[in-house]
Amino acid sequence: MPSSTPSGARTTVDDVLAVLRLADLVGARLWVDGGWGVDALLGRQTREHGDLDVAIEERHLGAFRGMLNGHGFVPVGEDGATAWNFLMRNATGAVVDLHAVVLDAHGNGVLGPPEAGNAYPAASLTGRGTIGDRTVDCITAAWAVRFRDVYRGDADDRADVLALCRRFDLPVPHQYQD
Repeated sequence: MPSSTPSGARTTVDDVLAVLRLADLVGARLWVDGGWGVDALLGRQTREHGDLDVAIEERHLGAFRGMLNGHGFVPVGEDGATAWNFLMRNATGAVVDLHAVVLDAHGNGVLGPPEAGNAYPAASLTGRGTIGDRTVDCITAAWAVRFRDVYRGDADDRADVLALCRRFDLPVPHQYQD
């Protein structure tokens, strides 16, 4: 899937931990997704990351976005940005890719209009991992692999999928097999 992350963006472990602390300050629970989510599951940073993907309940989005603004983050204004999925960047180049969800009666994180059918299944939101010295909520390994199997992945996606499959004894999806 083509990335909308701005060229030259770099989001470090210190950036991630700072963003997580800002979420704590406003009582917003974040689920780490994307490359940092993979690294959380693996318990170590495996590569550089352009952004930090997070799912956040829509009810906390305004307060969290305000907290990010107050700490130097501004909207990127990328093509394709929506009210439920957009990027914010600070002057150092750190980028947060926000995925605002509404939890339905079954615990699924509905992303965007419900009729579009986009959601984080409830089971995907039960992962736990480690970034730096902090335990984080994240997308489970099985779902992280499944989410990457719906589009043609790049070299980072391939490395992420193979590492997750090895670590969690998951079958390697066909498109990622040699």
